[in-house]
Amino acid sequence: MFVQLIASGIAHGALYSLVALGMTVIFKATTVVNFGHGDLVMAGAYAAYVLAVSFGVPIYVSIFLGIALIAVLGYIIQRGFIQPILSGPHLSIAMMAIAAGYTLRGVARLFSGTQILTYPRIYPNSIYTVDSVVLSTGDIVVTLVAVLLLIVLAIAFFATPLGKLAQAVFQSAHGAALIGVNVNRFYGAMWGLGAALAAIGGILLAPRTLLYPDMSAWVLIRGFAAMALGGFGSLSGAVVGGLLLGVVELLLGIYVSTNFIEITAYLVIVAVLLVKPTGLFGQKEMVRV
Repeated sequence: MFVQLIASGIAHGALYSLVALGMTVIFKATTVVNFGHGDLVMAGAYAAYVLAVSFGVPIYVSIFLGIALIAVLGYIIQRGFIQPILSGPHLSIAMMAIAAGYTLRGVARLFSGTQILTYPRIYPNSIYTVDSVVLSTGDIVVTLVAVLLLIVLAIAFFATPLGKLAQAVFQSAHGAALIGVNVNRFYGAMWGLGAALAAIGGILLAPRTLLYPDMSAWVLIRGFAAMALGGFGSLSGAVVGGLLLGVVELLLGIYVSTNFIEITAYLVIVAVLLVKPTGLFGQKEMVRV
């Protein structure tokens, strides 16, 4: 039972890690926490769904197009709504991100109302048993995608010119601008990348949780908890934080009370802020929230 819970918790946590990775990419490059990120996750799932179901686009083509559309949307949100107020109060940035997210949620409600939609199958619904531990194809796919994206992002941020650029902007946007970096365009590109990661998370999440507009609320709180636990700005921390959150959530839910499944993310945020605000792998920084 315990081993099965660990395995299932890792599978759940991998989904949280995907959400946290998108938030971390945006934060790492721009030092802004996107509080509308959960709605980008939802929008990515809806974009692929509409293309596949309403327009008859082949499912894998619709997934690619959906991710591309949400990436462009993330870029537009940053350039059109976040950039003009970037030098203003921190609270205004947070409120703008939330407002953009609620707008996306409203658009989704116009499409499906409160109806809960069944997502098209994107991978075989098979079950595997390894030493009495039961794993589904979804568990394996989501975990592998989370690990693969971590590897790709780690290489991009730490072993390429893009990574050096991101580090320069993260340390001093003014200094990066002085050496010729188009900081505003870079911010937009990073929001686009973060939105694309959100869409990937939503597309993998929707077949397991079903698709509805308000899925974005619990997605955001779990992604934020995973990012806080792992450490703001840490890519590996986002993945580790998500996996730990998924495991702890299930263990508390089974051994203590099922109520903990809903409140564990909140408890993690409170505990991290009180005990270790930098998280497991984060560093002390002055940040925009």
